[in-house]
Amino acid sequence: MQKRPTERQAGIVELVRADGFQTIEQLSERFDVTPQTIRRDVNTLCNEGLLRRRHGGVEPALEHENIAYRARKVLNVNDKRKIAALVAREIPNGASLFFSIGTTPELVASALLQHRDLRIFTNNLNVAYVAATNDSFEVTLIGGRLRNRDRDVLGPEVEAFFNSYKVDYGIFGVGGIDPDGSLLDFDEQEVRARSAILKNARNSFLVADHTKFGRNAVVRGGSICDVSAFFSDTPPPAHIEQIISKSSVALHVPEASTDFPTFVLPDEAV
Repeated sequence: MQKRPTERQAGIVELVRADGFQTIEQLSERFDVTPQTIRRDVNTLCNEGLLRRRHGGVEPALEHENIAYRARKVLNVNDKRKIAALVAREIPNGASLFFSIGTTPELVASALLQHRDLRIFTNNLNVAYVAATNDSFEVTLIGGRLRNRDRDVLGPEVEAFFNSYKVDYGIFGVGGIDPDGSLLDFDEQEVRARSAILKNARNSFLVADHTKFGRNAVVRGGSICDVSAFFSDTPPPAHIEQIISKSSVALHVPEASTDFPTFVLPDEAV
């Protein structure tokens, strides 16, 4: 069984993605470990599809599909926790919610565990597992073929599932956000499921960290202007912020002085 990348390995990925290329020596100095340790980390990350070897070092992998869920869970996790805390402040006790696939919606579910009497509908196995740890929550999980790599269910039955309810809040992520504000994902089924959530939620909350801006997912589905509110860990690029300012979308980003509560997922506490 393959393990998730460690925090150091997640830091390596984030650094390489930010700079475009890093040598083994640079990474060794940055993380204060031996070149041999970095090479082992790099081998693991390349095998996971997170990085790609280049002469003398590593560069970001070409993303023809999304990164495996177990790897995404540790990437930018602190930024995603900030987003989750912001969302939790907007959700009242007793609300009904849709949750989509993805690691950020899972962290939102974790941030909501201090709430009471939430009704949750999801195709995300991880969200269902987290939410079920609160005895006051009512959790409805769609049946169907599980995508083992992503721990979710997609397909025509998912659209029918979300179309069967009308809820207070829809919480969903996205594969990427194009410079023109288009929302992007990695396959058509992800887009259709997200569209069903947006259509059947009175309030639609898009959650995406800063790495999603300009990310090259290929399937287009909707615009950032379609959502009720957008939650991110940093202010969006100027061109995206201008698009949002001309719409009715509420923008939520943390203030520098904000003190966020610490929370972990159930499997991280073991």
